[in-house]
Amino acid sequence: MSIDPVVFMTTLVRRFDFTEKDKEILKANADWGLEIAAEMADHFYGYLGRDEEMNAVLNETEGRVHRLKQTFVTWFHEMFTGIDNWGDNYAQRRWKIGLVHVKVGIQPQHIVPGMATVVNEVGKKLKTEGKSEELQAALGKICMIDLAFIEQSYIDVATNAVLKETGWSAALFKRLVSNGAASM
Repeated sequence: MSIDPVVFMTTLVRRFDFTEKDKEILKANADWGLEIAAEMADHFYGYLGRDEEMNAVLNETEGRVHRLKQTFVTWFHEMFTGIDNWGDNYAQRRWKIGLVHVKVGIQPQHIVPGMATVVNEVGKKLKTEGKSEELQAALGKICMIDLAFIEQSYIDVATNAVLKETGWSAALFKRLVSNGAASM
């Protein structure tokens, strides 16, 4: 029942109306994105670090926060460059990032408000520096696309684990989930 990251990316690009113009705007501002990436990493991990549960995950091993901040800078800059014009490589990399979040234990309940913190801080930076609303819109779209990858990875991993352990069919699992939601 695993998704194909490339097909998922194509679907998200369509759903978010992430256009060629959005891509051009992001690419034109890639240097600026790299300039502010470390500051955004500080906001993101500062937010997560204030949560007791997340702080424990972030500091589980020596130097983890430092490594995560470096990875964040790369991820943030890639939203502006698109790696391969937001194509197959971008999709595969975003999928792997989602799987890493699952493995490390950074759950959507933490990532969603963490991403909201980044979007809010970027918005402030855009305004302070007189950047265009078009840049804010394009960046908002790609942030949400990336967030969708992380959230979908949790669903995929959980679903596949249940199907493997139980031997259930995907159709049975979907029906059980739908019925379970209906009873809540």
